[in-house]
Amino acid sequence: MPTRALACAIDVILQAIVLGVLIGLLAGFLIGGDASEALAVALIFVTVLVVVVGYRVVMETLTRGRTLGKMVLGLKVVRDDGSSIRFRHALVRTLFWFFVDFAPWFAASPGIVASLMNKQGKRIGDMVAGTVVIRERHQPMASPPLFVPGHLVQWAQSLELSRLSDELANAAREYLARYTELLPDARAALGDALAYRVSEVTAPAQPAPIVAPAFLSAVLAERRRRELTRLATARPAHTGPFGPPNPYAVPAGPSAPPSPYGAQAPVGPAPGAPGPASGFPAAGASVPAGPFPAAAPPAPYRPAVVNPQGWAAPGSNEAGQWS
Repeated sequence: MPTRALACAIDVILQAIVLGVLIGLLAGFLIGGDASEALAVALIFVTVLVVVVGYRVVMETLTRGRTLGKMVLGLKVVRDDGSSIRFRHALVRTLFWFFVDFAPWFAASPGIVASLMNKQGKRIGDMVAGTVVIRERHQPMASPPLFVPGHLVQWAQSLELSRLSDELANAAREYLARYTELLPDARAALGDALAYRVSEVTAPAQPAPIVAPAFLSAVLAERRRRELTRLATARPAHTGPFGPPNPYAVPAGPSAPPSPYGAQAPVGPAPGAPGPASGFPAAGASVPAGPFPAAAPPAPYRPAVVNPQGWAAPGSNEAGQWS
């Protein structure tokens, strides 16, 4: 509420400045034109109504939920489902703000009381319009690099991901994005906990040992690949020489983006090549560093409660007790 009050104060100050200028110009025009008192009162009332109501409606409609005060403090009005508001939402919110929530004849209390009693801080106008004020991230989190190890490509393509919820996938994605910011112990414990939860809703189990970050990255990469394929199939490209390019179409040719799987290893040994071509570097060869370690080194934290896929249950310790 303090942040919203400060944003409202900024908007009110801007509106007061605009009203002062307009009323001054209007007063000079009316005095010079020798207009009646009733006309002067009517024009001033209309001017105040247009500035107070029109400012909020126009700003929130054009900026999809922001006024100048909200922009300064990083606030935004969205619908209850998270989508952007439209003209009707901005109009309902503004009318209730002016005539109900903070109306002088109600001592400006209904909006404050409603915000204090609502768990989302909604005033009456927000409840009627189906909107909520949220705080935007000033620095959006970058999407983490997702990849599938070469020897797990076939396993990833056969994964059953229908039980993987968006909430759990977003938690894993946020963990990977902040992987380097976490302390080693917390990073290992959180990775094992997330890997355990993801492995419980996916199948089959991974065919080879893999560290938790690489496991989560492989699952998310396959999930994103399937979603992009679905979107490309659902939205065919526009036909005709003047149609805009389809942003969901899968590009072809040398300009196509690299696959999350990278270059897949050959199935069998190449003709005339010594030794099997397994896709892994030979003994003693240098391996380029990746975003995650290639193998899980022994760590002092080793949970005891594990599932059949090898991931530890969240909250378990070395003694197998729940913390």
